[in-house]
Amino acid sequence: MQEMILCKLGEVVLKGLNRRSFEDKLIANLRRRTAKCGSFRVYSKQSTIYVEPVNGDCDLDRAFDACRKVFGIIAVSRALPCEKDVQAIIATAKTYLHEQMSRARSFKVESKRADKNFPLTSIQLSQQVGGALHQAYPNMAVDVHHPELTVFIEIRDTAAYVHGPAVEGAGGLPLGMGGTAVSLLSGGIDSPVSSYMMARRGVALEMVHFFSPPYTSDAAKEKVLELAQKLAPWCGRMTVQIVPFTEIQEEIRRKCPEDFFTLIMRRFMMRIAGCVAQEVGAKALVTGECLGQVASQTMEALRVTEDAAELPVLRPLIGMDKEQIVRVARRIGTFDTSILPYEDCCTVFTPRHPKTKPHLDEVRKVESALDVDALVERALSQRERVRIKL
Repeated sequence: MQEMILCKLGEVVLKGLNRRSFEDKLIANLRRRTAKCGSFRVYSKQSTIYVEPVNGDCDLDRAFDACRKVFGIIAVSRALPCEKDVQAIIATAKTYLHEQMSRARSFKVESKRADKNFPLTSIQLSQQVGGALHQAYPNMAVDVHHPELTVFIEIRDTAAYVHGPAVEGAGGLPLGMGGTAVSLLSGGIDSPVSSYMMARRGVALEMVHFFSPPYTSDAAKEKVLELAQKLAPWCGRMTVQIVPFTEIQEEIRRKCPEDFFTLIMRRFMMRIAGCVAQEVGAKALVTGECLGQVASQTMEALRVTEDAAELPVLRPLIGMDKEQIVRVARRIGTFDTSILPYEDCCTVFTPRHPKTKPHLDEVRKVESALDVDALVERALSQRERVRIKL
């Protein structure tokens, strides 16, 4: 038997009559993510998904890393199956975990007996295997409370599985089970994190980025595409729709008071993202807004911005502080790209004294000086679509 990957299900197990559809989606996502790593057989039994190499050409290291980033999985282990026999289990533990056993100063054995026909109880099996391992590694103490190494044994239908401690998975729900949303992706820290957090709830994403040449450079656009590429291992395949925004911003500057600039700009973004959502069948918009972080993110300003959207606006970062957001950005690998010093369309023509407590009627009146529909239509007609693949 050859080494394989065990993926433990998360909150999917709490689902009722529709649990099977969640599991099917999760298996399909795992198959897609591991396909480039070789030929794997992916199947589910007893709240565990097995990712089993079909031949010796599979890249198990790469497949393991891919499985860790699939939403719906809470823990991932590399395991070696063997016969459901105590001596076979002991021999497998000695050889498969030899390197870890040699380094550890203390250990314990934890057994789970999903196959109730196995003659030993979980405690009896742990005692027998633990005793044999202690004899084989006499310098390693048994510590059932705070061991350096835990040896796991799972007795299942077709085999026994031996493995060390599991690695934390991505958690959440299988991508695609939460519908589709359009995420407004800038080059900053916040919007990639908000996209990740919505994908973690099973939402498939279409990205929209607003680009303002010559005020923003091609390097700034490439930075955003790099961010999208870093999100792909988590969020799956996606399209980034790059919308030219220069004309809209220049029209706002010419015809609207300076202190309303950011608010009206954000309203245009909502309208354009809403049009994209209608085209792709999305049911919501996603932004990286965080309450009180900047002038355009007060309660009053958010109300004015959302007025221009016909769909629900999801703001997963709304109650987080910057330190929390940065921690997530570092963990998912977007932080270093987000802080690259390239300009963003949101910083173009930034007002010196933006409105922090705007009134909706006042903003609508100011905005009436613009031909909103024509500006939106022209921006959409000139957009560029970039497909991001895994």
